[in-house]
Amino acid sequence: MTYDERLAGRVRDLLGDQVEAEKRMFGGLAFMVAGRMACCVSGQGLLVKVGRAGFPELVELAHVEPMTMRDTVSDSWVRVGIDALQDERALRLWVDRGLAANPPKPGS
Repeated sequence: MTYDERLAGRVRDLLGDQVEAEKRMFGGLAFMVAGRMACCVSGQGLLVKVGRAGFPELVELAHVEPMTMRDTVSDSWVRVGIDALQDERALRLWVDRGLAANPPKPGS
């Protein structure tokens, strides 16, 4: 499965100069900021690290589910469906959550 190129462009525009690299991973396109993955665009939406503390309430939101890789269900990463990312404000909120839950590596 390929990633959503339109969504990738929106994330790229949103992050701007913060993006150090774009890497293919998780079957999608990951955006690296300060040595960490800010988020990953897939064919089904956006993969975002949210941390364990906020995870239970976020997976209750419409179009949000735990990220599943093979048979492993994450308790700190979510998949946000395209329908939850239609406007720029919503996309920014999710990308900002990913940045907050995955702080820069020391020295970055």
